[in-house]
Amino acid sequence: MNVLGLDPSLTNFGWAIYNGTTLVNSGRFQTKASMQFIDRYIYMRDSLRQCIQDNDIDYVGIEYPVFNNLWSEGMYGLFLYCSEALKLEKKDVVFFSPGQVKAHAKYHLGRPLGWKMLKGDMVEACKKHANLKKNINHNEADAYWVAVASHTFWGLYLGEIEESDLNSVEQKQFTKVHTYKRGKKQGKTEKKGIIYREDERFFLWSQT
Repeated sequence: MNVLGLDPSLTNFGWAIYNGTTLVNSGRFQTKASMQFIDRYIYMRDSLRQCIQDNDIDYVGIEYPVFNNLWSEGMYGLFLYCSEALKLEKKDVVFFSPGQVKAHAKYHLGRPLGWKMLKGDMVEACKKHANLKKNINHNEADAYWVAVASHTFWGLYLGEIEESDLNSVEQKQFTKVHTYKRGKKQGKTEKKGIIYREDERFFLWSQT
């Protein structure tokens, strides 16, 4: 199963393809700030569609913009153009926040609690996990970890792996169920894992 991981950016848009054991391919789509804003979005959307068409892609994962200090109108606009491309190409996709992506790399490196994952850490984790001898761009390294996390998610969704096969980070993100013990919600159970949030955190656009 080839899974395409995406790390959107208007300057260096990282992408990587992971098949469960190997980094199959990776690269970046690039635009310059001197381009008209709409042309940058169109170029990224069309480049993403071409990448899907040129490669044997089964499923997709993408990092999405979140609020507070990691949110911007520009990134949200790019995210919408990417979502349009994925829906037009009829590709099922799962969304991950930047923090969730970093958690997978952090777990693999065995970094201690409270460790802040920087660009160098993401590259180190990618090289270690993919057994790479050469260096890799940090945008592509981020995309690789999106692809790795997404591969596990889609394997779980398809029934190829069980919840017991997941590590602690994957269990927390994919299958978490929380029952409140105090407060106004005491006794209420919420399914917070991504696997329970179709049409919110993952979309089956191959069926549309």
